[in-house]
Amino acid sequence: MLVEKLKGDRQPLPPRANKRTIVVAASGSAVAITVLGMFGLALENAVLLGSLGATCVLLFGFPDAPFSQPRNIILGHVISSFIGLGLVSILGYHVWVLALALALAIAAMMFTRTVHPPAGSNPVIIFLLHPSWSFLIFPTLIGALLVLVVGLLYLNVARSEKYPKYWF
Repeated sequence: MLVEKLKGDRQPLPPRANKRTIVVAASGSAVAITVLGMFGLALENAVLLGSLGATCVLLFGFPDAPFSQPRNIILGHVISSFIGLGLVSILGYHVWVLALALALAIAAMMFTRTVHPPAGSNPVIIFLLHPSWSFLIFPTLIGALLVLVVGLLYLNVARSEKYPKYWF
């Protein structure tokens, strides 16, 4: 039975995005990461996170998806980082704490309807970097806000469709 399930549904691949959509996604992501890097250099404070690169994939590649909406981007990142920071500050840096932080972050995002898959990597990043509570502001909140602002401006100029689909 399990072997049959592992074969999957054998559905065809999804259609390839058109060239314009690909260019918009790639160039929007490049602009957002450049803004993050320049902002970080200007403030002499890190604003880049690996999870924000993944946020760019969703925001610029799939801007109409629920995972790409502003509330999901901002609250998903903040909730996940808050849980990660909170648990390691109380329980320490242990693999089981990381597993618990990730599980609770997923549950909290699902409960609050703010699921943003890239934010799931924030507890892992916290576990690896051992940052202070300031991580919640820089780079988590400020980075997510900057990517979102670039997305709001760029997507509404580069596409005929409106972004976002909803706010809060």
